[in-house]
Amino acid sequence: MIVLLSTGGVLSLASAAMDVSRMRTFMTGEYGQDGTRVLDAWLQLLDTLDGQPTSRKLRDVNDFFNRHVRWLDDIDVWKEKDYWATPLETLGRGAGDCEDYAIAKYETLKKLGIPGERLRMIYVRARIGLGGRSQAHMVLGYYESPEDEPVVLDNLLPTILPASQRDDLTPVFSFNSDGLWAGGATRSLADPTQRLSRWRRVLQRMAAQGFL
Repeated sequence: MIVLLSTGGVLSLASAAMDVSRMRTFMTGEYGQDGTRVLDAWLQLLDTLDGQPTSRKLRDVNDFFNRHVRWLDDIDVWKEKDYWATPLETLGRGAGDCEDYAIAKYETLKKLGIPGERLRMIYVRARIGLGGRSQAHMVLGYYESPEDEPVVLDNLLPTILPASQRDDLTPVFSFNSDGLWAGGATRSLADPTQRLSRWRRVLQRMAAQGFL
């Protein structure tokens, strides 16, 4: 493991691109000791997974957020109908909806060295329950290559499965920091920071919180 020194102590290479001191100040100021503890747990996750195989990174990051975050509607967590939280906000509140899980997993895997072009946040229609009721949902997809079938990281189902085995999900569009795609398209249609104002605001808050 390659390590570096910071004001907060020893950091793994995976943590090197972040302002951990600013992150700690934000978490302490907003969420107190509980915020500091969950930040430390997240930093320990990065340290543990630094240099591990991609399959383990996907599994452990998926498990970490599914375990530490309770699913709640934005209106209950943020008093807003549709709020996209940063990873630190999600961890600090310990609650979030499907977008918050997907964003946190996406950004954490990028910190662990997985190229952003292999990851997409995917809006889907998900069939829920025995009656097959359909509702909007977001998951994270990992693509070994842009043409490959992705595997799906989801808060509804803890097991990571290929998309073809998730027949309860119908993709609508997907995006990452580099592009926006319709359905299962392989060619990017737009710049997500221009088309998705909530995504742009998340990135701005992440930068202010020391995450980027």
